[in-house]
Amino acid sequence: MSKLKERVVRHSPSRGTGSPDVWGIYEPDTGSIQYICADPATKKAALIDIAWNFDPQHYRFSTESMDQVLDLVRENGLTVEWVLDTHPHADHVMASAHLKERTGAPNAIGEKVHDIAKLWEEIYNMPGVFDPDRDFDRLLAEGETFRIGELEVRVMLSPGHTLGSITYVCGDAAFTHDTLMQPDVGTSRADFPGGNTAQLWTSIQDILALPPQTRIFVGHDYGTDERDEPEWEATVAEHKAGNRHVKDGTSREEWIKRRDERDATLPLPDRILAALQINLRGGRLPPAEDDGRVYLKLPVNRF
Repeated sequence: MSKLKERVVRHSPSRGTGSPDVWGIYEPDTGSIQYICADPATKKAALIDIAWNFDPQHYRFSTESMDQVLDLVRENGLTVEWVLDTHPHADHVMASAHLKERTGAPNAIGEKVHDIAKLWEEIYNMPGVFDPDRDFDRLLAEGETFRIGELEVRVMLSPGHTLGSITYVCGDAAFTHDTLMQPDVGTSRADFPGGNTAQLWTSIQDILALPPQTRIFVGHDYGTDERDEPEWEATVAEHKAGNRHVKDGTSREEWIKRRDERDATLPLPDRILAALQINLRGGRLPPAEDDGRVYLKLPVNRF
């Protein structure tokens, strides 16, 4: 049986002083990779891009992914210090608000979520409904730093997939979200509202300028024709040597043309129109209406 249909967990151990322990947790319904990044010395941890499971056929939610992550936290004696997201996701609903309630840890995302919120307020025709200052405890800027235990984390603005995506760099680990895919796949799409192929190229080059042995942890994997097991870790050196889209020697113009042509063939993710109006509330549903039920709004003939 293909492991692409299973909830795969792998531990990438610390490599020494200043290097975090990382657990990757594969979510098979969306091909998303969720992460625990922990300081080995203090056992303090951050949860990164955790999913709140959503069934787009029945519009029902469940918590098995966040439950699995919190079980791993307990099994490894960790204490959650941060709940982090790299961007408002299009393909899964973020568990940020629920994890904040369950762990007591503050939640954070990039400060340009303000601009993403304005863009999607227009798409949904819901002016003023999204308030990132209300729904996130910290909005992180380019170059800002914070700590997980004794480890310093640096924020890199990495636009292109969205206009406000960020990368978290913690020691020799970089959580690069939807910029790079695994070397045998290439790179991520840039055709969602606010996306920009040229900006994504620049963001990827900034990531590949990190030290060669930096472990790059990507946001998604869907396997390949030759590989039916999910993967999500490769070094900067491995990407520069063998990433099928952006290895050394690839020209900017060649990549932009290839990426734009590829993106033009891709369908809209089946969760995006539900997910964005929840994720831009920090993973909270809209308020219940007078019948006690919650409703989502979907634009017709917009995409």
